[in-house]
Amino acid sequence: MRKTTKVFYISLIISLLFIIWGIVPKEVWPTWNLASITTNIQGFLVTRFGWFYLLVATTFLIFAIFLIVSKYGNIVLGKDGDKPEYNFITWFAMLFSAGMGIGLVFWGAAEPISHLTAPPYATESEAEAARVAMQYSFFHWGFHPWAVYATLALALAYFQFRKDEPGLISSTLKPLYGDKMNGGLGTLINVIAVFATVFGVATSLGLGAQQIGSGIEFLTGNVVNNITLQLIIIGVVTVLYMSSALTGLNKGIKYLSNTNIVLAVLLMLFVLFTGPTNFIMNFFTTTLGSYLANLPEMSFRMAPFNEDNATWLEGWTIFYWAWWIAWAPFVGMFIARVSRGRTVREFVLGVLLVPTIFSALWFSVFGGSSISLQMNNGIDVSGVMDDSGTEAALFTVLENFPLATITITLAVLLISTFFITSADSATFVLGMQTTNGDLNPDVRIKVAWGVVQSGTAAVLLWQGGLEALQTASIIAAFPFAIILILVVISVFKAFQEEGRNYTLKRKKAE
Repeated sequence: MRKTTKVFYISLIISLLFIIWGIVPKEVWPTWNLASITTNIQGFLVTRFGWFYLLVATTFLIFAIFLIVSKYGNIVLGKDGDKPEYNFITWFAMLFSAGMGIGLVFWGAAEPISHLTAPPYATESEAEAARVAMQYSFFHWGFHPWAVYATLALALAYFQFRKDEPGLISSTLKPLYGDKMNGGLGTLINVIAVFATVFGVATSLGLGAQQIGSGIEFLTGNVVNNITLQLIIIGVVTVLYMSSALTGLNKGIKYLSNTNIVLAVLLMLFVLFTGPTNFIMNFFTTTLGSYLANLPEMSFRMAPFNEDNATWLEGWTIFYWAWWIAWAPFVGMFIARVSRGRTVREFVLGVLLVPTIFSALWFSVFGGSSISLQMNNGIDVSGVMDDSGTEAALFTVLENFPLATITITLAVLLISTFFITSADSATFVLGMQTTNGDLNPDVRIKVAWGVVQSGTAAVLLWQGGLEALQTASIIAAFPFAIILILVVISVFKAFQEEGRNYTLKRKKAE
């Protein structure tokens, strides 16, 4: 295949080996099965290095804020005079659909309820527990994850479009290591990125299939959300997203991303205005304030003197930070690809602010509605989650609002389009990563990765091994966090050099 590299073959072999390992039943290999091994490793990392994940994620946020206010904010991610390829709305829709689409729909109603029933620390009342629950939902889906994405995406866009380097993560480290990035070390870095991408996306596709199945069960009342239905869903959606992938970036992903945003906004506005509007907006406003006020404290919060609180942090905040880092190669590379021509300041502000505000409003509407139903209407949303799975929370909320059949249908359609755009974007990004940064990867390579993604999700759903693969991708986040720290240093060094060159040119012109 055209431009296929060693990264493609190494990554493909590793992916297939992990899939085979993942489908071996625990009874056959009780001690050395994938779930047991990855769970033990992850447990060690979050227990021993939770502080590391916390400090790293916060460092990326500080770096992003620095770039906004620094003299480097005027640097163009491209050649001087380049203009953005996509208008702002389309750009936001594309980066948002790739970055958090399925996750927001999956957790929007479920996470605040989860924190309400099991808060991060002891609270004096249910009302305080609700406030803290929403505050931490904002925290987990706010500035920190988008700062992780922005850091890598900025580096990739800068070196690819301004310095004419291949669109590879190894290329962003050339200011530090030079031509070593063209050899074995560069290959290793790119393989780690592909590994995290394949299993991170495959897990999300599995979660998406589970939630689509839950929606169909709510709609029909007689179709059971079982593994058979979920495998059929994966098969149908695979055909759809592969069709989209074959149309290219400017057709399939662009149009579907815009459709996603329209559907998401329509669903959110409907719930907002047919639900407890005053409660939701008051909740949004007060939580936004408490989130901003407590951001520094939450960013560095560990619990060395309280084992229960420490367990909560490991299961939620530290898990999320590792998860976002694992997703950074995929989302970062995709955001970089669609951000050519924007200045550093415009890029960082757009990536940090717009998705964070939208996410906060989304959680306020759906999480606020679920909390209102539980606290004020006697609807046991948390009990439904215990009985039918986390994926049922959204549909339980919609079921208690007008036009439930229509809104649940719209929600299933939204999840499906997010599913398609995430998978479509991932085939494109994996194609780039395994063809030396080719901006238009060979169709056969995209098809190969599409089959691997869907096959991984299907096989592991069948075996109940999604959690093991999710854990595996999070383990890959540990070395990748170190790579990201080096990326920050490398970008800063490159920007300093650019500043010196600009000063010299200005002096010569004078």
